[in-house]
Amino acid sequence: MNRIALVLAGLSGGLGCLLVAPPGPAQAHPLGNFSVNQLAAVHLHPDRVEVAAEIDLAELPTLQESSAVDTDRDGTPSGPERAARATADCGTLAGDFEVVVAGRRLDWTVDDSALAYADGAAGLPTSRLRCRLVADATLDSATTVGIVNRFRTDRVGWRELTAVGHGVRIVDSPLPVESVSGGLRTYPEDLLSSPLDVRSARLRVEPDATGAAAAGGTTTAGRNIPAGTGWTARAEGTLRDIVGSQRLTPLVGVLAVLLALVLGAAHAALPGHGKTVMAAYLAGRAGRPRDAVTVGATVTLTHTGGVLLLGLLLTSVAGLVGETVLGWLGVLSGALIAVVGLGMLVDLWRRRRRRTTSGHTHPRPHTHGGPDHDHDGHHHGHHDHAHDHRPGGHHHRHPGDRPSRLGILGIGISGGLVPSPSALVILLGAIGLGRTGFGVLLVIGYGVGMAATLTAAGLLVIRLRERWDRRRRGRGGRRWHRLATLSSAVPTATAGLVLVVGLVLAGRGLTSFA
Repeated sequence: MNRIALVLAGLSGGLGCLLVAPPGPAQAHPLGNFSVNQLAAVHLHPDRVEVAAEIDLAELPTLQESSAVDTDRDGTPSGPERAARATADCGTLAGDFEVVVAGRRLDWTVDDSALAYADGAAGLPTSRLRCRLVADATLDSATTVGIVNRFRTDRVGWRELTAVGHGVRIVDSPLPVESVSGGLRTYPEDLLSSPLDVRSARLRVEPDATGAAAAGGTTTAGRNIPAGTGWTARAEGTLRDIVGSQRLTPLVGVLAVLLALVLGAAHAALPGHGKTVMAAYLAGRAGRPRDAVTVGATVTLTHTGGVLLLGLLLTSVAGLVGETVLGWLGVLSGALIAVVGLGMLVDLWRRRRRRTTSGHTHPRPHTHGGPDHDHDGHHHGHHDHAHDHRPGGHHHRHPGDRPSRLGILGIGISGGLVPSPSALVILLGAIGLGRTGFGVLLVIGYGVGMAATLTAAGLLVIRLRERWDRRRRGRGGRRWHRLATLSSAVPTATAGLVLVVGLVLAGRGLTSFA
């Protein structure tokens, strides 16, 4: 026992040190590992228009496009390979970035292009594309300039436009002169929850005799973004650093698995993830402890399988948009919950209809006593076997009140159907370093942690419902009748809640495509 205690103390101490230690230099992208972020700085001259574009690709888009860059498949994008990819991508940008001067669309020339890589989370790189576009234009008189950016509109991320005049004055410019994100390097913290999405603008310009750079709209100075706040952000950063480190000892590996368990549990404790739906379902359908455990196990299997499958798809299908897949999975998750709620309502309606029909065919009551008669002499046939008329007034649960297997599986699958992007990054980072088994183990740990939180929530709900039933059975009189009436409405209310929550989640998933 002493040895076991020492080992546990050592593991917990090591885990605490990992959480306290500052994270390494490679942090997750502040706008998410799926994001493709864009800045287009438009420079207006009397005889031409120039665009300096920066495209910042987070870890997962960079990983997806790596096979298109590394054409010789040697695992390392060489200088010529990066240059060729940059030229091709900037050519695509030139076709998608539209500037119209006095009703005429400009024809771009790619003046310069470059593609560079930087260290990202979990050993995965990020990438940055730079393009310089130039086109002849006539801006020596008052005119209008229309700007539309259609480059990679299928990707989520930050989109920013700036405009400045050189010998040209922009009248009441709707665009700032300088980037509010410091060239996509210092994203303002107050805008991370609602990133800029500026894709078009219309400018009025006129000659400027002074020849100085004309001022545009006001701008906000960019600020450095911290790696995150709270212990969960530090823990995620630590786990990514462990996965991305070149050396991995057995002790650090064990600590990483424990950290994945803790992160999975914390992730499931956040709003969402089916806790409300599961609690309502288990309470409304008289769930048992084994039902809560089954939900937790299903969540683990679904989440782990989802991360592995999505990781395989992202690494094998270059054109697959990860956030689009997550959006559709969110819609499917909500639809599953709605189907479970609808099934609960249909089941309640059928059982009540059967009971009503049974009541109409009930035998006429007898007036003599007997073993099947109560103290009032009322006969109770076989249709009333589900009721116990002892003084306590206890109503036994009918077998149909129990959760169905399909309902349990539906709630569990919906809770784990949307893979966690953090777990996905950890898996792909481990695979990139040749540690596939370790990455899969961390993903399983993440799913087990989620399942532990959801199972604990389900067991707590079941325990509270059982205490409620015991207190209800111990009371009689009018108060009991009021409680019984209230309790009879609980199944319908919970079924309606499950249905509404499912519809809301599905609708929220659909709005992500707008």
